[in-house]
Amino acid sequence: MIEGEFELPQLAQLGVEDQVFVTAFVRCHGSIKEMERIFGVSYPTIKSRLNRISQMLDFVETDPAPSRADVIDRLRRGDINAQQALSELEAGT
Repeated sequence: MIEGEFELPQLAQLGVEDQVFVTAFVRCHGSIKEMERIFGVSYPTIKSRLNRISQMLDFVETDPAPSRADVIDRLRRGDINAQQALSELEAGT
């Protein structure tokens, strides 16, 4: 048995209908025309629902700033110079 407090992933926190909608959107490869056909609703309805759902989800950073250790390691290896390292460290703060 596992005990503890755990937070559900964002998509799991959506209601069942919204989860079905997001799943359909992904399976349609983001085709709003296909979503119109599947759900039998208009383009503005699909867009409105997508906008509502997107506001419920936090943005996930897909290219996070490198950690200080990563920058220092790259500097030590000679992959970047001191000025580049300083720029990256300043940008990460």
